[in-house]
Amino acid sequence: MRAVPITVTALAAALLLTACGGGDDSGSGSDEKSKASGSAGSTGSACAAADLGREVGPVNAAPAAGDTGNVTVTFTNKGAECTLTGFPAVDLQADGTSATVAKDEAAEAQALTLPAQGTASFTITYVRGEDGGDKSIAVKTVKYGLPGASATESFAWSYGDVALKSAGVPDATVSSFQQSGD
Repeated sequence: MRAVPITVTALAAALLLTACGGGDDSGSGSDEKSKASGSAGSTGSACAAADLGREVGPVNAAPAAGDTGNVTVTFTNKGAECTLTGFPAVDLQADGTSATVAKDEAAEAQALTLPAQGTASFTITYVRGEDGGDKSIAVKTVKYGLPGASATESFAWSYGDVALKSAGVPDATVSSFQQSGD
């Protein structure tokens, strides 16, 4: 009678080891683990700027000094599935001057998986400054960097001067990456 419970226990242990991949030295199951963690191939890897098509446009440009506007940068993934995490680094460039845009404190940083042909965006919200005023920056170019990338990309700014909160600090924020499109 004692042989039945021991046999059942041994069989259950053998099945458990087989299901967990234990006792199998062939390495099967390791590909599944790396795919699930995002470390296999390009799945889950950081998006590279070279693989992203970019479109820049105002959602609503600020028409006059003191008004708030939004400029959205939308990416289309032209490569394999990749991940955008957190916030882009954004700097406003004027003649010989650079000002870093703060992260929107109300936005949550998140990891966003971008499938092939998928779209994502970030938004720069700004207060328009007085053209040529000493409390504004005459922005010509915006430079941004994707998380984990050492290189920066840029685009021309045509939405007017940006107000300054204080010396060198623009009255602007940048959102985290958000899923776009369908």
